[in-house]
Amino acid sequence: MKLIAFGASYSNDSINQKFATYAAKQFAGADIEILDLRNYWLPLYTTDVETEIGHPEEVTHFLAKLEQADLIVISLAEYNGSYATAFKNLFDWASRVKMNFFEGKELLLLSTSPGPRGGLTVLQTAKERFPFHGATIAGTFSLPNFYDNFSEETGILNEEVKGKFNDVIGTLQQAQTSNKQIAV
Repeated sequence: MKLIAFGASYSNDSINQKFATYAAKQFAGADIEILDLRNYWLPLYTTDVETEIGHPEEVTHFLAKLEQADLIVISLAEYNGSYATAFKNLFDWASRVKMNFFEGKELLLLSTSPGPRGGLTVLQTAKERFPFHGATIAGTFSLPNFYDNFSEETGILNEEVKGKFNDVIGTLQQAQTSNKQIAV
């Protein structure tokens, strides 16, 4: 299974990048590629810019990465209740190249934040929006209070929260295994 993961943030020390990386590593035996969205800097999308320059190479490269995936893990940063601006810009450019750019791919949508809601608003927004772009939402999980509940060395610290996360991962792994057996 080819797994592509990224935090939907352009921050140098993104907690969502850390969480997406952690989640991806829970899929034993997967061929994992972690994308850094800072490699996909784009001009602010407008129809005028699109007319002037066409579709930037970075968008084509991003879409090519997504095409390779059997499962995409995205941990969404929440800024004022919505997507991080830079990610929304990449999302807009991608939809201009190909409206259904997720092409039926299964997505594990995650979110985390320093606060008690863990980015639930952006997670719900993505859960509703991404299927319009061809995504199949295979699972969701929000990690509240990132700095209290997560360690880069050991992962999720709160046992109750960790149990819920492991349930989501286990369900996805089981589904991926079943799909492989059916496809053989």
